[in-house]
Amino acid sequence: MADINLKEVTLIIGVVTVCYWNSLFCGFVFDDVSAILDNKDLHPSTPLKTLFQNDFWGTPMSEERSHKSYRPLTVLTFRLNYLFSELKPMSYHLLNMIFHAVVSVIFLKVCKHFLDSRSSVIASLLFAVHPIHTEAVTGVVGRAELLSSIFFLAAFLSYTKSKGPDNSIVWTPIAVTVFLVAVATLCKEQGITVVGICCVYEVFIAQGYTLPLLYATAGQFLRGKGSIPFSMLQTLIKLIVLMFSTLLLVVIRVQVIQSQLPVFTRFDNPAAVSPTPTRQLTFNYLLPVNAWLLLNPSELCCDWTMGTIPLIESFLDIRNLATFTFFCFLGALGVFSLRYPGDSSKTVLMALCLMALPFIPASNLFFPVGFVVAERVLYVPSMGFCILVAHGWQKISNKSVLKKLSWVCLSMVIFTHALKTLHRNWDWESEYTLFMSALKVNKNNAKLWNNVGHALENEKNFERALKYFLQATHVQPDDIGAHMNVGRTYKNLNRTKEAEESYMMAKSLMPQIIPGKKYAARIAPNHLNVYINLANLIRANESRLEEADQLYRQAISMRPDFKQAYISRGELLLKMNKPLKAKEAYLKALELDKNNADLWYNLAIVHIELKEPNEALKNFNHALELNPKHKLALFNSAILMQESGEVKLRPEARKRLLSYINEEPQDANGYFNLGMLAMDDKKDTEAEMWMKKAIKLQADFRSALFNLALLYSQTAKELMALPVLEELLRYYPDHIKGLILKGDILMNQKKDILGAKKCFEKILEMDPSNVQGKHNLCVVYFEEKDLLKAERCLVETLALAPHEEYIQRHLNIVRDKISSSSLVEQPIFPASKTSGVGRDKIPTENVKEIKSEPKPTQIVKTSDNKSQYKSNKQLGKNTDKEVPHKTIKEIKEIEKKRVAALKRLEEIERILNGE
Repeated sequence: MADINLKEVTLIIGVVTVCYWNSLFCGFVFDDVSAILDNKDLHPSTPLKTLFQNDFWGTPMSEERSHKSYRPLTVLTFRLNYLFSELKPMSYHLLNMIFHAVVSVIFLKVCKHFLDSRSSVIASLLFAVHPIHTEAVTGVVGRAELLSSIFFLAAFLSYTKSKGPDNSIVWTPIAVTVFLVAVATLCKEQGITVVGICCVYEVFIAQGYTLPLLYATAGQFLRGKGSIPFSMLQTLIKLIVLMFSTLLLVVIRVQVIQSQLPVFTRFDNPAAVSPTPTRQLTFNYLLPVNAWLLLNPSELCCDWTMGTIPLIESFLDIRNLATFTFFCFLGALGVFSLRYPGDSSKTVLMALCLMALPFIPASNLFFPVGFVVAERVLYVPSMGFCILVAHGWQKISNKSVLKKLSWVCLSMVIFTHALKTLHRNWDWESEYTLFMSALKVNKNNAKLWNNVGHALENEKNFERALKYFLQATHVQPDDIGAHMNVGRTYKNLNRTKEAEESYMMAKSLMPQIIPGKKYAARIAPNHLNVYINLANLIRANESRLEEADQLYRQAISMRPDFKQAYISRGELLLKMNKPLKAKEAYLKALELDKNNADLWYNLAIVHIELKEPNEALKNFNHALELNPKHKLALFNSAILMQESGEVKLRPEARKRLLSYINEEPQDANGYFNLGMLAMDDKKDTEAEMWMKKAIKLQADFRSALFNLALLYSQTAKELMALPVLEELLRYYPDHIKGLILKGDILMNQKKDILGAKKCFEKILEMDPSNVQGKHNLCVVYFEEKDLLKAERCLVETLALAPHEEYIQRHLNIVRDKISSSSLVEQPIFPASKTSGVGRDKIPTENVKEIKSEPKPTQIVKTSDNKSQYKSNKQLGKNTDKEVPHKTIKEIKEIEKKRVAALKRLEEIERILNGE
């Protein structure tokens, strides 16, 4: 075996770079969404130990819905990507490309054990450019194959060093091999199959045995005519150590999956649930299908499930000839490699082992898997294929007649494969391009039609998405998911009648409950979302809330661990004004998932409904412990602290709001509430800055505009408040407090009596019983020296508020002036200052509807105004009225204002009396 040199390494890396450079510009598609975008195990806030408790997709291994794919080391590399670039796909694709280059270089070193130097480079080049690898390299989730392959090949290379001088055993490489096998298995399950390859290598390559020789030796030993050779005993010892280590790894792996195989449905793998002989005939036919993809990768498809490959239901099916031919060819190669000695037979044997053994876990022959064909699982088997092709080329090229032709053909194959790989990478650019490319290959897979619809749905192109979803129902009429997609799209198009009909159709296709038989074993967990989606649709009708609740309870009865059903039911119970029952629902959901920050947030909302702010704050804090960047928890907990009136909580409230605007820099509400906090702390300059930022982001932000104007008026900048009020009233002409404040400034600062009069008259047009507006209009009449009109006005005002002492005093003053007829022109008294214009708070509303389509959400979302978490009782109130239940601090502030107002009244009365 020759060592690899720098030129060979450079060539391999260069070829990989040329073939896969454009993969850097692809996004997260298909399974990447679940493994990367939706996987909380990538987030730094998730404890590292959780990676070793969950499956590849972030689902706890203990849960029935888990796929039992245990690959914590692969997820760890995703987490490292997230640490450096969060969810920017380029770094993920770059690391995949690097790993593929590493695998190709290590594979070159492996090839040199069985091929000459030139053929080894050719095999490695074929492997580097083969289009079948695009799913493993360009698809980010394919990293499991890449990482597992690195340790797979490293384990084999380590084992090749276990034979010492005089056929002695070198134990250190064997120990390293066992360790690398364990690491490979933690990257992907097929890594354990390298043990079988090591065993074949030991018997037939390292020791040089052939099958006839083994039969002869065993026969002599059994007949008592000879003993087992010492070299063979040493081989047996090595094989026993390898097999024992493998058995130990298998036992550990079984313990990890808790002795449960994953649950798949007939849609994932139709043949797996088919009767004999359909199941056997179909599964055996899939072997030549996979071999053909290696031989002719012209039509590649990202998804081969459902109806892609029709079932073989008869021995007379013509496709059985392909199966027969494949096994004959494979058997011939097997007989040649095992029966005859020589380097050529050894090379063929190792190529066959590399093709067959790593493929066994995905073959469906021993246990069903969740797919029919998957191109990425051919990553390691293609190594054997490339060795076989390179070895065949070597034999042909050695003949002078065919030498030039063999080089031309080889060059064409490598060149066309490289072009196909480069072109295929662009298919993975987005979900739309990926699934459209798949539909060109296969139109009988309803899942592909659904996925194109999902891609269009994500672009809000609901009309086109609906066409693809409807086509999916035609291709596979019993596809529950397709009918759910149709229903959801109708809902998005506001066609609720059709949406309900589609959901009812999906519901009718659900398997009926059979006593004593596990329901989950016959239905995909996400199909139960039909109950959630249907309930979410009909609960928009207030008269059907009980019906919606029944659907949630039905889903829970079918699957007691259906977390989303508890979440959605909890939100519905809040809407039905049953907070105690909602609390029970969320607590049940928390029993299923205590580390779900969204659930703790939802529970906090319930405590707010129950008027338990301290408990609500505790739950908000718990949510933030699990996810420090939980935006809604950051915001609403800050508002809760702010509204508590406790000065000691303000710094933490400010800190959380700053974190919130860091996460949501385009949300004006965060800046507005920072401004309100600054006003509480008498930091006027800072408050002005935050209010202006809020208005810059949302020009029609009612509360920010009013409070900025109020801030100016309270800091002797009344003239700066006027343009802000003009802007406020342009958007909200009926803003009563804004009109009162504007009238006050016009009267007291601009001396514009007519302008102030228009403001107060407009208030009374909208609300004839408004005491503040009415009283201020009376003052305008007094200023205009129309005493009789002022008297009538004050009498009417007093009738509206008979207990307001200042109105009675003003009426007495006007009557005295009328009787004395000696009115001396005096400056107008600032009437609106006595009316106690208060700060404008953001109104509070109940939480919005939870949306569980297309994927169940796990968070109760508030409306755009993020502080809207209060109870239904405050809905519909005037947004500028004072909120009841003032804090001690607010009461003291009001008292101070009242004292100041009384002083002003005394001053006004002195002016009116001519003192």
